Amino acid sequence: YTVMLREQIVPAIRDIAGGNMDEIYSQQDGAPPHYGVIVRQYLNEVFQDRWIGRRGHIEWPLRSPDLTPLDFFLWGYLKPKVYATKHQNLDDLKGRITREIELILPETYRNAVSAVYNRLAHCQAVEGQQFEHLL
Repeated sequence: YTVMLREQIVPAIRDIAGGNMDEIYSQQDGAPPHYGVIVRQYLNEVFQDRWIGRRGHIEWPLRSPDLTPLDFFLWGYLKPKVYATKHQNLDDLKGRITREIELILPETYRNAVSAVYNRLAHCQAVEGQQFEHLL
């Protein structure tokens, strides 16, 4: 995960931010690869006190609401499609995931990203508590 952060994710963020990383925050969920010692050291180096995550400067809250499209949309959308039939091996599984992602229409992605604003408003209204029942 550290290699992916170092070689892909952070360079992409730098490009988007125009090199100005001083106002950029990074959010990591509680998945084990996201809070290893080496990952946290790298996040501290790049984002200083501006990263949210388990054992980070800003702690990732337990049972926190899903605010990112990956959490509230993509995984739930892909799972029934990818696991509709038993996969033969890891390469077959990876291929299915890739194919299903390629079939998602750009408009579907735009709708998922647009939903973030609605979810943020609900999250703020309930002061960070669960809000799925309000959607």
